[in-house]
Amino acid sequence: MTTNRGLLTAVAVPLLLLSACARPGVAGEAGAPGSAAPVTESTTADPTTIVLRVEYRGGFVPAETIPSRLPQFSVYADGRAVTEGPVTLIYPGPALPNLQEIKLSEAQVKQLTADAVAAGVRSGADFGTPGVADIPSTRISVVTAGGEQSVEVMALSEARPDDTSLTAAQKTARTKLAGFVKSLHDLFAEAASPAAKAYQAERVAVLASPYQDNGDGLSGAPVKWPAADLPGAFLNQELKINCLTVEGAAKDEVLALAAKGNERTQWESAGKKWQIKFRPLLPDEKECADLRRQA
Repeated sequence: MTTNRGLLTAVAVPLLLLSACARPGVAGEAGAPGSAAPVTESTTADPTTIVLRVEYRGGFVPAETIPSRLPQFSVYADGRAVTEGPVTLIYPGPALPNLQEIKLSEAQVKQLTADAVAAGVRSGADFGTPGVADIPSTRISVVTAGGEQSVEVMALSEARPDDTSLTAAQKTARTKLAGFVKSLHDLFAEAASPAAKAYQAERVAVLASPYQDNGDGLSGAPVKWPAADLPGAFLNQELKINCLTVEGAAKDEVLALAAKGNERTQWESAGKKWQIKFRPLLPDEKECADLRRQA
């Protein structure tokens, strides 16, 4: 069984990009929402600049898994859009995430930023706090003429319609914002989307932990690690999370081996066995330290 995704219709308006960044806000923050008009003036921008990003934050998940968590959607100044594609529900799952990339037109990127603003992505917007626990929050950030606008909404899609912790206005705002996130899922539908292709990362972060045999017999034979010795440097010393970055020919060799394995594969390095979470770095990420924003 697989998940599915689909596409947003383009509007033929020229793309006009980026300006200085304002301080990001959080849902429910006191004060009036920040200026969030769509961008109206073209400027020169680094093509790896994030224009729109949707990502999960927090939630009741093992702390060691958080650095490897991928954003739901990342849209860049040059029109690249990256998301995790359909996932086969098997155990153990594949070692590598199914990252997909499409190239959007300038008009589509412009429309996405306008749609985000219209859906309520304005720093300081109030989405309330529902009476649920242990659910990740959804953080959405977008670049506008007024700088970066962002909201962070707890349990965006999980709150009950009869939740008395939320006002009618907050429920309406949540429904509107959830509809925008759904439209981003539609962005990658096969029927109307620009042709999706596998995302080719220039660098891959490798998060290694000591291998633990759970007796299921699904890890296969040990695989000799072909790059720098594992486990790398501490990313989080308190949680004993280690990370190293591979690139170039070493990265290609690592990915070729990982494509044949699964998430339980045991890797041999420096006389020890390791279990690895592979996290392809996105265009705006250069090293393991960039994954700390997930915390």
